[in-house]
Amino acid sequence: MGAATALHSAACYAHGRFKNGIVYPITLSAIIGLSGWLPCLRTPRSKIESSPIAQRKAVALPILLSHERADEVVTYGNGERSFEFL
Repeated sequence: MGAATALHSAACYAHGRFKNGIVYPITLSAIIGLSGWLPCLRTPRSKIESSPIAQRKAVALPILLSHERADEVVTYGNGERSFEFL
C-alpha cells in the first residue's frame, strides 16, 4: 500500500488538494513506488487534465515506479496502467 499511497499523494500534490478538498500542505520533490499502482485513475486524471497548473506540477515531479512481473499481490497490469497514466 505504500506505493499506492505515494502515487496518490503525487496526484493530490499536482492538483493542490486532497480528494476531500483540503489543501495539500507540502511540496514533494520526488516519488518512488515499488510494486504498486495509482488508485482511482479516473479521478486524478480528470482533475489534473482540467488544470494547466496541475499539469505543470505533475510533469515536473520525478517519479520512479518499478514493478515485478511475478508479483502475486498487485498484478503487473495494474502497474502498467499506472505507468501509462503517469
